[in-house]
Amino acid sequence: MSDAQELKAAAEKLRELSLGLPEAVELETWERPTYRVRGKIFAMERADSGRIAVWLKAPPGSQQILIAADRNRFFAPPYVGPKGWIGIHLDNQPDWEEVSFHIRRSYSLIAPRKLAGLLESTKKGGG
Repeated sequence: MSDAQELKAAAEKLRELSLGLPEAVELETWERPTYRVRGKIFAMERADSGRIAVWLKAPPGSQQILIAADRNRFFAPPYVGPKGWIGIHLDNQPDWEEVSFHIRRSYSLIAPRKLAGLLESTKKGGG
């Protein structure tokens, strides 16, 4: 697979995971896709030094732990990094199960409680 095909496949997988969440929508902002719930961004597709990445909200303290665990995969994104958001590189065959976990967690931190609760109930229900 070429680099361009790999980037396109990663962007499509990110789109699939993000839009699979309750009331999630895609809106292009800053010339890149952002994924939102009720107008609030929970995931942003970005390019970091030519590498495709996703920026996500994370609970307090998570950013430092993730970056310390794997600096090649996780990073503090500009602008939102000081607020605790994490960046995850999506090239080099990411662990999509792990990426999905972080997308769902970001969504849960951003979404209204009722919608976040729907996410938890589908998780517990096996779906």
